[in-house]
Amino acid sequence: MKGLIVRWILNAVALLITAQLINGMEVSGLLSALVAAMVLGVVNAVIRPIILVLTLPINIATLGLFTLIVNGFMLKAVSSVVVGFQVQGFWATIVGALLLSILSGILSMLVRD
Repeated sequence: MKGLIVRWILNAVALLITAQLINGMEVSGLLSALVAAMVLGVVNAVIRPIILVLTLPINIATLGLFTLIVNGFMLKAVSSVVVGFQVQGFWATIVGALLLSILSGILSMLVRD
């Protein structure tokens, strides 16, 4: 349980860092980042696998690059639900999702279960 909370906080930090680096992505504060990280985690656990299965033929045809579009769509969906977290523009969404995935992966490697 402790590892889950630490990962949640680290993902919020990764979201804040990503928002600082990407034009078109804004997080109004730490509370918004924590809520967005929580909602993004739930969306990635529940909705993302369903969409990946439905888009499997496209994903295979693009050798997995369509996953970036799916990740961007998930990030955009979260930004439309969470107050204080906004992502504007196609490239900000895609690059933001890519950078957020990289940062979250690096920060999650620091946490032991």
